[in-house]
Amino acid sequence: MATYLPAHGRPVAFYSDKHSVFRVNKSDPKTGHGITQFGRALEELGIEILCANSSQAKGRVERANRTLQDRLVKARRLEGISDMDAANIFVPAFLERDNLRFAKAPPGSEDLHRPLNLGPDRLRQVLCCKESHYVGRQLTLRHERRIVTLQPSDLTAGLVGKYVDVHTYGDGALEVRHRGVALPFTVFDQDQQRVTQAAIVENKNLSAVLEHIKAEQEKAGPRPARKRGPVQRTRYIPTGRRNDGWNSLAARKKKADAAGQACDE
Repeated sequence: MATYLPAHGRPVAFYSDKHSVFRVNKSDPKTGHGITQFGRALEELGIEILCANSSQAKGRVERANRTLQDRLVKARRLEGISDMDAANIFVPAFLERDNLRFAKAPPGSEDLHRPLNLGPDRLRQVLCCKESHYVGRQLTLRHERRIVTLQPSDLTAGLVGKYVDVHTYGDGALEVRHRGVALPFTVFDQDQQRVTQAAIVENKNLSAVLEHIKAEQEKAGPRPARKRGPVQRTRYIPTGRRNDGWNSLAARKKKADAAGQACDE
Protein backbone atom coordinates (compact mmCIF):
# COMPACT_ATOMS: atom_id res chain seq x y z
CA MET A 1 0.00 0.00 0.00
CA ALA A 2 2.93 2.34 0.55
CA THR A 3 3.61 2.30 -3.21
CA TYR A 4 0.02 1.82 -4.46
CA LEU A 5 -1.58 4.78 -2.68
CA PRO A 6 0.88 7.48 -3.86
CA ALA A 7 0.63 6.15 -7.43
CA HIS A 8 -3.16 5.68 -7.73
CA GLY A 9 -4.75 7.46 -4.76
CA ARG A 10 -7.27 6.20 -2.21
CA PRO A 11 -9.87 3.71 -3.47
CA VAL A 12 -13.45 3.92 -2.24
CA ALA A 13 -13.40 0.35 -0.90
CA PHE A 14 -11.01 -2.55 -0.45
CA TYR A 15 -12.33 -5.99 -1.44
CA SER A 16 -10.81 -8.97 0.40
CA ASP A 17 -11.56 -12.36 1.83
CA LYS A 18 -12.16 -13.08 5.52
CA HIS A 19 -8.55 -13.63 6.49
CA SER A 20 -7.63 -12.65 10.04
CA VAL A 21 -5.34 -9.96 8.64
CA PHE A 22 -8.31 -8.02 7.33
CA ARG A 23 -10.89 -8.59 10.06
CA VAL A 24 -11.27 -10.02 13.57
CA ASN A 25 -12.81 -13.47 13.17
CA LYS A 26 -13.20 -14.21 16.88
CA SER A 27 -16.58 -13.30 18.33
CA ASP A 28 -15.07 -12.19 21.66
CA PRO A 29 -11.39 -11.25 21.28
CA LYS A 30 -9.41 -11.10 24.51
CA THR A 31 -7.67 -7.88 23.50
CA GLY A 32 -10.94 -5.99 23.41
CA HIS A 33 -10.20 -4.58 19.95
CA GLY A 34 -12.71 -5.31 17.22
CA ILE A 35 -10.45 -4.18 14.39
CA THR A 36 -7.13 -5.36 13.01
CA GLN A 37 -4.10 -3.20 12.26
CA PHE A 38 -4.95 -3.38 8.55
CA GLY A 39 -8.55 -2.37 9.20
CA ARG A 40 -7.40 0.47 11.45
CA ALA A 41 -5.14 1.83 8.68
CA LEU A 42 -7.99 1.70 6.15
CA GLU A 43 -10.27 3.47 8.58
CA GLU A 44 -7.77 6.30 9.05
CA LEU A 45 -7.47 6.60 5.27
CA GLY A 46 -11.25 6.65 4.82
CA ILE A 47 -11.31 3.39 2.83
CA GLU A 48 -14.14 0.93 3.41
CA ILE A 49 -13.29 -2.77 3.61
CA LEU A 50 -15.63 -5.37 2.07
CA CYS A 51 -15.14 -9.05 2.95
CA ALA A 52 -16.34 -11.58 0.38
CA ASN A 53 -18.91 -14.15 1.50
CA SER A 54 -18.11 -16.69 -1.22
CA SER A 55 -15.01 -18.07 -2.87
CA GLN A 56 -16.42 -17.25 -6.32
CA ALA A 57 -16.41 -13.55 -5.48
CA LYS A 58 -12.61 -13.47 -5.59
CA GLY A 59 -12.26 -15.81 -8.55
CA ARG A 60 -10.99 -13.08 -10.85
CA VAL A 61 -8.17 -12.20 -8.47
CA GLU A 62 -7.28 -15.84 -7.82
CA ARG A 63 -7.16 -16.62 -11.55
CA ALA A 64 -4.78 -13.71 -12.10
CA ASN A 65 -2.56 -14.88 -9.24
CA ARG A 66 -2.50 -18.42 -10.62
CA THR A 67 -1.57 -17.12 -14.08
CA LEU A 68 1.24 -14.95 -12.72
CA GLN A 69 2.62 -17.71 -10.52
CA ASP A 70 2.95 -19.95 -13.59
CA ARG A 71 3.73 -17.53 -16.41
CA LEU A 72 6.00 -15.18 -14.46
CA VAL A 73 8.28 -17.98 -13.29
CA LYS A 74 8.73 -19.28 -16.83
CA ALA A 75 9.31 -15.78 -18.24
CA ARG A 76 12.04 -15.09 -15.71
CA ARG A 77 13.68 -18.38 -16.52
CA LEU A 78 13.72 -17.53 -20.23
CA GLU A 79 15.32 -14.17 -19.42
CA GLY A 80 17.97 -15.85 -17.26
CA ILE A 81 16.90 -14.01 -14.10
CA SER A 82 17.90 -15.74 -10.86
CA ASP A 83 18.21 -12.97 -8.25
CA MET A 84 15.61 -10.80 -6.51
CA ASP A 85 16.88 -7.39 -7.63
CA ALA A 86 16.76 -8.31 -11.32
CA ALA A 87 13.33 -9.90 -10.84
CA ASN A 88 11.92 -6.72 -9.27
CA ILE A 89 13.14 -4.71 -12.26
CA PHE A 90 11.62 -7.23 -14.68
CA VAL A 91 8.16 -7.49 -13.08
CA PRO A 92 6.68 -4.05 -14.07
CA ALA A 93 7.42 -4.53 -17.77
CA PHE A 94 6.11 -8.10 -17.65
CA LEU A 95 2.84 -7.00 -16.02
CA GLU A 96 2.34 -4.31 -18.64
CA ARG A 97 2.76 -6.82 -21.49
CA ASP A 98 0.53 -9.34 -19.71
CA ASN A 99 -2.26 -6.78 -19.18
CA LEU A 100 -2.12 -5.66 -22.82
CA ARG A 101 -2.62 -9.26 -23.90
CA PHE A 102 -5.18 -10.56 -21.41
CA ALA A 103 -6.85 -7.60 -19.67
CA LYS A 104 -10.49 -6.78 -20.38
CA ALA A 105 -12.00 -3.36 -20.16
CA PRO A 106 -14.38 -2.92 -17.18
CA PRO A 107 -18.05 -2.09 -17.81
CA GLY A 108 -17.57 1.33 -16.22
CA SER A 109 -14.66 3.54 -17.22
CA GLU A 110 -14.97 5.95 -14.29
CA ASP A 111 -11.97 6.00 -11.92
CA LEU A 112 -13.20 6.03 -8.32
CA HIS A 113 -9.80 6.64 -6.77
CA ARG A 114 -9.60 9.80 -4.70
CA PRO A 115 -6.57 12.02 -4.10
CA LEU A 116 -4.39 10.83 -1.24
CA ASN A 117 -3.88 14.28 0.29
CA LEU A 118 -1.29 12.91 2.73
CA GLY A 119 2.39 13.66 2.92
CA PRO A 120 4.99 10.87 3.11
CA ASP A 121 5.49 11.35 6.86
CA ARG A 122 1.78 11.24 7.64
CA LEU A 123 1.27 8.18 5.41
CA ARG A 124 4.12 6.43 7.22
CA GLN A 125 2.41 7.08 10.55
CA VAL A 126 -0.79 5.50 9.22
CA LEU A 127 0.83 2.43 7.63
CA CYS A 128 2.41 1.11 10.82
CA CYS A 129 1.51 -1.08 13.78
CA LYS A 130 0.01 0.92 16.64
CA GLU A 131 -0.38 -0.43 20.16
CA SER A 132 -1.40 1.24 23.40
CA HIS A 133 0.76 0.65 26.48
CA TYR A 134 0.42 1.62 30.13
CA VAL A 135 3.06 3.94 31.58
CA GLY A 136 4.42 2.83 34.96
CA ARG A 137 5.65 4.89 37.89
CA GLN A 138 9.18 5.13 36.52
CA LEU A 139 7.91 6.36 33.13
CA THR A 140 8.55 2.89 31.70
CA LEU A 141 6.49 0.56 29.52
CA ARG A 142 7.08 -2.85 27.95
CA HIS A 143 6.84 -3.47 24.22
CA GLU A 144 7.81 -6.77 22.56
CA ARG A 145 10.38 -7.85 25.18
CA ARG A 146 11.82 -4.34 25.26
CA ILE A 147 11.66 -1.79 28.06
CA VAL A 148 10.86 1.69 26.79
CA THR A 149 11.73 4.53 29.19
CA LEU A 150 10.26 7.95 28.58
CA GLN A 151 12.72 10.75 29.23
CA PRO A 152 11.53 13.26 31.85
CA SER A 153 10.37 16.41 30.12
CA ASP A 154 7.42 18.75 29.90
CA LEU A 155 5.86 16.38 27.37
CA THR A 156 6.11 13.28 29.56
CA ALA A 157 5.16 14.94 32.86
CA GLY A 158 1.88 13.60 34.13
CA LEU A 159 1.82 10.48 31.92
CA VAL A 160 2.21 8.04 34.82
CA GLY A 161 -0.86 5.81 34.92
CA LYS A 162 -1.94 6.76 31.41
CA TYR A 163 -1.69 5.06 28.02
CA VAL A 164 0.58 6.06 25.15
CA ASP A 165 0.73 4.82 21.57
CA VAL A 166 3.78 2.89 20.36
CA HIS A 167 4.27 2.94 16.59
CA THR A 168 6.30 0.11 15.03
CA TYR A 169 7.34 0.78 11.43
CA GLY A 170 8.29 -1.64 8.70
CA ASP A 171 12.01 -0.92 9.07
CA GLY A 172 11.87 -1.77 12.81
CA ALA A 173 11.94 1.83 14.04
CA LEU A 174 9.88 2.76 17.11
CA GLU A 175 8.05 5.94 17.97
CA VAL A 176 6.09 6.78 21.12
CA ARG A 177 3.24 9.28 20.79
CA HIS A 178 0.61 10.74 23.08
CA ARG A 179 -2.27 12.61 21.48
CA GLY A 180 -0.30 12.83 18.27
CA VAL A 181 2.84 14.33 19.86
CA ALA A 182 6.13 12.40 19.66
CA LEU A 183 7.77 11.73 23.03
CA PRO A 184 11.51 11.33 23.76
CA PHE A 185 12.45 7.85 24.96
CA THR A 186 15.18 5.26 25.26
CA VAL A 187 14.93 1.52 24.62
CA PHE A 188 16.49 -1.35 26.53
CA ASP A 189 16.34 -4.60 24.58
CA GLN A 190 16.37 -7.56 26.95
CA ASP A 191 17.58 -9.98 24.27
CA GLN A 192 20.41 -7.83 22.89
CA GLN A 193 21.61 -6.39 26.21
CA ARG A 194 21.85 -9.72 28.02
CA VAL A 195 25.55 -10.46 28.68
CA THR A 196 26.63 -14.07 28.98
CA GLN A 197 29.99 -15.67 29.66
CA ALA A 198 29.99 -17.14 26.15
CA ALA A 199 29.55 -13.68 24.64
CA ILE A 200 32.48 -12.33 26.65
CA VAL A 201 34.75 -15.16 25.51
CA GLU A 202 33.76 -14.99 21.83
CA ASN A 203 33.75 -11.20 21.51
CA LYS A 204 37.34 -10.03 21.07
CA ASN A 205 36.44 -6.33 20.94
CA LEU A 206 34.97 -5.88 24.40
CA SER A 207 32.94 -2.78 24.93
CA ALA A 208 33.77 -0.25 27.60
CA VAL A 209 31.15 -1.73 29.91
CA LEU A 210 32.60 -5.23 29.69
CA GLU A 211 36.12 -3.89 30.19
CA HIS A 212 34.97 -2.09 33.34
CA ILE A 213 33.30 -5.24 34.67
CA LYS A 214 36.42 -7.27 33.96
CA ALA A 215 38.62 -4.73 35.76
CA GLU A 216 36.34 -4.70 38.79
CA GLN A 217 36.41 -8.50 38.96
CA GLU A 218 40.22 -8.58 38.80
CA LYS A 219 40.43 -5.87 41.47
CA ALA A 220 38.20 -7.89 43.81
CA GLY A 221 40.38 -10.96 43.38
CA PRO A 222 39.27 -14.59 43.44
CA ARG A 223 36.19 -15.46 45.38
CA PRO A 224 36.74 -17.28 48.68
CA ALA A 225 36.02 -20.98 48.60
CA ARG A 226 32.62 -21.89 49.95
CA LYS A 227 32.56 -24.19 52.95
CA ARG A 228 30.73 -27.40 52.38
CA GLY A 229 27.91 -28.13 54.76
CA PRO A 230 27.13 -31.50 56.30
CA VAL A 231 26.32 -34.18 53.79
CA GLN A 232 22.87 -35.70 54.18
CA ARG A 233 22.78 -39.45 53.74
CA THR A 234 20.25 -40.54 51.17
CA ARG A 235 21.15 -44.26 51.01
CA TYR A 236 20.72 -46.98 53.66
CA ILE A 237 23.98 -48.11 55.12
CA PRO A 238 23.75 -51.39 57.09
CA THR A 239 25.18 -51.18 60.62
CA GLY A 240 25.33 -54.90 61.39
CA ARG A 241 23.05 -54.60 64.43
CA ARG A 242 20.03 -56.86 64.82
CA ASN A 243 16.55 -55.46 64.92
CA ASP A 244 14.94 -56.99 68.02
CA GLY A 245 12.11 -54.46 68.22
CA TRP A 246 8.40 -55.03 67.98
CA ASN A 247 8.46 -55.35 64.18
CA SER A 248 11.50 -57.57 63.85
CA LEU A 249 11.36 -60.98 62.19
CA ALA A 250 11.91 -62.77 65.49
CA ALA A 251 9.11 -60.81 67.20
CA ARG A 252 6.67 -61.56 64.38
CA LYS A 253 7.55 -65.27 64.51
CA LYS A 254 7.08 -65.34 68.27
CA LYS A 255 3.63 -63.77 67.94
CA ALA A 256 2.63 -66.26 65.24
CA ASP A 257 3.68 -69.24 67.45
CA ALA A 258 1.73 -67.84 70.42
CA ALA A 259 -1.37 -67.41 68.26
CA GLY A 260 -1.07 -70.98 66.99
CA GLN A 261 -0.83 -72.42 70.50
CA ALA A 262 -3.94 -70.44 71.57
CA CYS A 263 -5.92 -71.91 68.70
CA ASP A 264 -4.85 -75.48 69.63
CA GLU A 265 -6.00 -75.01 73.18
